Amino acid sequence: MSKELEVKVPDIGSYDGVPVIDLLVKVGDRVEKEASLVTLESDKATMDVPAPEAGVVKSIKLKIGDKVSQGDAVLVLELVDAGSEKAEAGGTKPAASSATTGAPSPQPSPRGRGSEQSPLPSGEAARSAEPAPEVVIGGEGAPSKAAAPSKLAVTIPDVGNYDHIPVIEVFVKDGDVVEKDAPLLTLESDKATMDVPAPEAGTVSGLKIKVGDKVSKGDAVCTLETQAGAAPSPAAPPVPPPLAGGGQGEGSQPAPTPGKPDEAKPSPASPPPAGAADTLPYASPGLRKFARELGVNLARVSGSGPRGRITRDDVQSFVKRALATPTPAAPGSSTAGTSGIPAIPAVDFSQFGPIESKPLARIRKLSAAHLHRAWLNIPHVTQTDEADITELEAFRKSQSEELSAAGGGKLTLLPFIMKAVAKAIQAYPEFASSLSPDGESLIFKKYLHIGFAADTPNGLVVPVVRDVDKKGIVQLAQETGELAKKARDGKLKGEEMRGGCFSISSLGGIGGSHFTPIVNAPEVGILGVSKSSIKPVWDGKAFQPRLLLPLSLSYDHRVIDGAYAARFIVLLGKLLADLRRLAL
Repeated sequence: MSKELEVKVPDIGSYDGVPVIDLLVKVGDRVEKEASLVTLESDKATMDVPAPEAGVVKSIKLKIGDKVSQGDAVLVLELVDAGSEKAEAGGTKPAASSATTGAPSPQPSPRGRGSEQSPLPSGEAARSAEPAPEVVIGGEGAPSKAAAPSKLAVTIPDVGNYDHIPVIEVFVKDGDVVEKDAPLLTLESDKATMDVPAPEAGTVSGLKIKVGDKVSKGDAVCTLETQAGAAPSPAAPPVPPPLAGGGQGEGSQPAPTPGKPDEAKPSPASPPPAGAADTLPYASPGLRKFARELGVNLARVSGSGPRGRITRDDVQSFVKRALATPTPAAPGSSTAGTSGIPAIPAVDFSQFGPIESKPLARIRKLSAAHLHRAWLNIPHVTQTDEADITELEAFRKSQSEELSAAGGGKLTLLPFIMKAVAKAIQAYPEFASSLSPDGESLIFKKYLHIGFAADTPNGLVVPVVRDVDKKGIVQLAQETGELAKKARDGKLKGEEMRGGCFSISSLGGIGGSHFTPIVNAPEVGILGVSKSSIKPVWDGKAFQPRLLLPLSLSYDHRVIDGAYAARFIVLLGKLLADLRRLAL
């Protein structure tokens, strides 16, 4: 007489809404006690829900993709009557001979990972059919069949409609002793990761699979040398479900190999002891895939989970530490390599002729470190153009003469460029923004401070003019002149070089056409200005001599798109070509 049992999600810790990633059975399947029914995967672990009793699946209450919590219904089992089960297993043998070993009934593996799972082959067909003599196991005179060694051929089980699945991990080698259901290898299709378990406990021989091979159902894996009469290992207590890919449940221990208790090796699927070398890291298949995507060698990661299990947080912490640790300098190199870039080898220049060594000025040392950091961390793009400043330059010269006559100082091109840049930034405000430290957002500034590169005997410095958008050309000329003089005299204060939204580097007084200025991080843009020159420009009827100013706009491509930068530099050229636009 049979009865039905509703299987529910057991205690899975403090997790709720855990996704179902695989159904390992279908309606009508016969399952044994502790056989896996479904697989759940949280962000930290993969868990199988086992069958509390043997029976036949009558109905399934969930599907792949559902999210479940403790107590949710999984399926309904029709329990098999104990008496009839014994009769089926033993044929005409009486129930009293249950201690005698017989051919085990096939059972679904808890390791299957196919879209339609079927029981893994038990390999009974490969066993020797010859009867074995009886020996006593434990009881007083209780008869039992002899423990004769036999060989079991292990093949790839039914993995659904998949063929030529890559082998991504092999956990064993010839001579290894494995327990029943310990994973032998891991396969990974484009939709699932699955372990092939050992159908029985035994010793591995004739391994035919290696990492990278592509296999299908029925392909040979290895041969297991088993003990036909070995006493079954005690069943693990019904504690939290076993972790997929871990090989054993949290509370189970591998049983020693019968007849060789001192020589038994631990199952490769068991979690490695702390500090053990050359052992398989204890982690779930999903976690292994995550580590492979990041290029992390799990053998170097310390697990913080139960019994040393590696969690997702462990892998992420390992990556953070690796990124924060500077690469040590190679022997004989002048500088330590950073960001994986090989260091420049040291050279003894004195072997080629006389040399002289002078220490770098403090400003140059600071500038070098800042520029190197900015160049390595910012994906630079430089957009170039030429602005027609024929009318602007004529106006500047006339106003400069009047200003000088009135004792107001010299009027250079820089204040005009700063005013035009401020106007362009108001139209394209991302050029005054900064990327947040976590890279998740943009910080827009409600002020408009612009720095300009000043060349000094001790190196390059960048004084900052505040509120450029609120000041006139003459006031900007006075402030830039005063800051440039303080920079040359080495009297700039720290606060006078901080808070910039955008920078300008002008080499117009020296020469050259275009160049690639380095973004002054955490800013996202910098304008390079070169020496203007007279060029013939076609006006539709004839070539006219025009004064063209080369512009080089470098920007952080994480924040600024190419089209956005092109529009910015085009507007800047229009503003410089016609000063009246600044009043609009």
